[in-house]
Amino acid sequence: MNYLRGVQSTGSDGTVTFTTIFPGCYDGRMPHMHFEVYRSATAATSYANKIKTSQIAFPTDVCTTVYTSATGYASSLTNFNRISFATDNVFSDGYSTQLATLSGSVSAGYAATLTVGIAA
Repeated sequence: MNYLRGVQSTGSDGTVTFTTIFPGCYDGRMPHMHFEVYRSATAATSYANKIKTSQIAFPTDVCTTVYTSATGYASSLTNFNRISFATDNVFSDGYSTQLATLSGSVSAGYAATLTVGIAA
């Protein structure tokens, strides 16, 4: 599948901004988004050129709010109620450096912030 995928270049300050939907929760995993880091947009044409792959995790209180009040997340709520960071097969070994800070609301939308360290 290749939906909801894209390539973004950072600004001169190293930040990137993009607009997407709030991630659903599928069975067995906490809500998350994957990302990869490349040295340049040109290098992003091949997976072999990536310098970092990671995930963005979302706070449980925001997930509960979205899944209980936004349209289209009924199955996500069911899946979310059966999982935790402790039982997730990826995040169970730690997620503090992958947990985004969110601000906003269901009606206005959310902004997620995550600082990602990249070794030089």
